[in-house]
Amino acid sequence: MLRFSANLGFLWADLPLPDAIRAAARAGFDAVECHWPYDSDPAQVRAAVEKTGLPMLGINTAKGGEGQFGLLALADEGRAARASIDQAISYAAAVGAANIHAMAGIASGAAAEAIFRANLHYACEQAAEYGITILIEPINAHDVPGYFLHSTNQAERLIAELGLPNLKLMFDCYHVAKMGENVLARLEALLPVTGHIQFAAVPDRGSPDHGDLDYTEVFTRLDEWGWEKPLGAEYRPAGETSASLSWLASLRR
Repeated sequence: MLRFSANLGFLWADLPLPDAIRAAARAGFDAVECHWPYDSDPAQVRAAVEKTGLPMLGINTAKGGEGQFGLLALADEGRAARASIDQAISYAAAVGAANIHAMAGIASGAAAEAIFRANLHYACEQAAEYGITILIEPINAHDVPGYFLHSTNQAERLIAELGLPNLKLMFDCYHVAKMGENVLARLEALLPVTGHIQFAAVPDRGSPDHGDLDYTEVFTRLDEWGWEKPLGAEYRPAGETSASLSWLASLRR
């Protein structure tokens, strides 16, 4: 049976993180995940996770300054990029998060790839001590123009060439569809190197019960393929989060 994770970067984003975790538990989610939780006391976050029994699936490395959207592929942010990795690993270990999304940033070219590779080596090496997986996520150029990692082919190649055991793909169905790729075909091909899957409606990034991508089919196929980890609901609710959860209630019935 498929399970679901609430991405608290978008869902219950108006609540303090510990309260958002408790709201996700009351709504029937099986896990939670975050974007940038660093302003929240990790002890309080861990207490909420342990009290609700919802595992914390992942957090992101720091976004950086205005317009950066990550630091790991930026030539002039070497020290800050490593600091963002250390910060993420420390926080993830403190709250019991299983994964860290290593954000590349706005960059391009061979030099950016070399820097990204070196930082991924560092991140995976440091994270391995805590049993943490490093995730890389292709992000579509419509939402984040110039983001270094912009296709599943590029991510697949990097994972294969680096050969790091705790480096995996974060497959976001919304981003993949917005890139014009075939979501089901790419999911099936990339499942062996995928560490986490996220979803939202296409093209508006709303709840998954509408739009151009049929999530009934996506979820059915994932179930058939034996996917067992919680799927990340990373969508922007049109109003109150609780009012956007009819899709989850329907699946639970």
